[in-house]
Amino acid sequence: MNKLQKRDLQHVWHPCSQMKDYESFPPIPVKEARGPYIMTTDGRKVIDGISSWWCKSLGHSHPRIRRAVKAQIGKFEHVIMANTCNEILVELSERLCALMPGLDKVFYADNGSTAVEVAMKMSLQYHAQTGSPQRTKFLSLENGYHGETILTLAASDCELYSRPFAPLMTWIPKISDIPYVSGPDSKAWGHMSPSAWKEIELNLDKDAGSVSAIILEPVVQGAGGMRIYSPDFLGKLRKWTKKNNVHLIADEIMTGFGRTGKMLACEHAGIVPDFVCLSKGLTAGWGPMSAVLCTDNIYKAFYADYSKGRAFLHSNTYSGNAIAAAAALEAMKIYDDEGIVAKVAKQSYELRRRMEWVASETGALRNIRGVGYIVAAEICDPYSGKCFPAEERTGFKFYQNAVKYGALLRPLGDTIYFLPPLNTPAKVLDDLAEIAVKSLKTTLK
Repeated sequence: MNKLQKRDLQHVWHPCSQMKDYESFPPIPVKEARGPYIMTTDGRKVIDGISSWWCKSLGHSHPRIRRAVKAQIGKFEHVIMANTCNEILVELSERLCALMPGLDKVFYADNGSTAVEVAMKMSLQYHAQTGSPQRTKFLSLENGYHGETILTLAASDCELYSRPFAPLMTWIPKISDIPYVSGPDSKAWGHMSPSAWKEIELNLDKDAGSVSAIILEPVVQGAGGMRIYSPDFLGKLRKWTKKNNVHLIADEIMTGFGRTGKMLACEHAGIVPDFVCLSKGLTAGWGPMSAVLCTDNIYKAFYADYSKGRAFLHSNTYSGNAIAAAAALEAMKIYDDEGIVAKVAKQSYELRRRMEWVASETGALRNIRGVGYIVAAEICDPYSGKCFPAEERTGFKFYQNAVKYGALLRPLGDTIYFLPPLNTPAKVLDDLAEIAVKSLKTTLK
């Protein structure tokens, strides 16, 4: 352990970590980062195979975004968003509202969890102000994940994160029997079983008059294990919500901005939800910012004389932060100028092919699935094909070996996945796959 790592562990409490693990697996000492690489203080290059928690969609230190951020810093870094406006935020809002016609208003916050909570609060207040105050319930999907605030933890279905806070959490029922698929090549990708949907619909109908909104990650569930489900299911849910005056909140925080081969994952189902929550790829990982897109109809329910008490009074200090907005605006221009979404759609199979090669070389992966620039699989015993007991922490051992060999591949339990920057060169993807093979073999020998 070097001096920097020792100093870090004297004071820094790292997120989503058991700090005792750092005694034997100290934090990676970062000196700089460029493109798909993180450079360490000891001169090593580490491939960022998970886009630094899924946000570095254009890699590290993209020169165009760096210039845009520097230019904005020369003007102003942050001004209160209440009662002010500026050119950069207006242009960004125009571009965001063009992503999905019908979603014409943008509300800004500073992280993904808050964006989902904002949408949930907006939905609840909307119904209260439009003659349906009994609509106070929410529904979400099993295995879903929506953030770390208390309300978003309740909407999630990841007990690992929520268990200590159960006494604070409101109960949000989970829709089960989701039609999971391996990807667009699956027969069930565009068509789920009518009988399976009928059973789900019957359960939904029981609460149709009291539900405010359904919250979901469209097509891909991230922290719940990179699970992929049929867009047909998403389409059927949308029809049901429209029919029953229930909002649909699409948590596109991970899936937005080309990650699945569409600009927004909702496009796989050809739907427009009532709310879309965005973050991560919004600024291409250059700064904390989130946005909630919603319909004009929802916006109008809050529009009245102040004395009516209908305003939406949620606020974040750094809402609409100018530096983050400059990064987001330039990132959106790059997505367009470099044809990022089309490239991801075209090269999606190439990423999956590399994970399949890892599986064939090691015999230690099962349930390979993927869409766009996401591919995942579970580590398994190469002899029995069975998964390892959770307490053995096989995925964590794999992670340590991957870092040793030159790749940041932080898993979800024993689920390993490739989620690289969307503009990662093919040679780097080859290197990533080779490192995964070496790491698995070392882990399981």
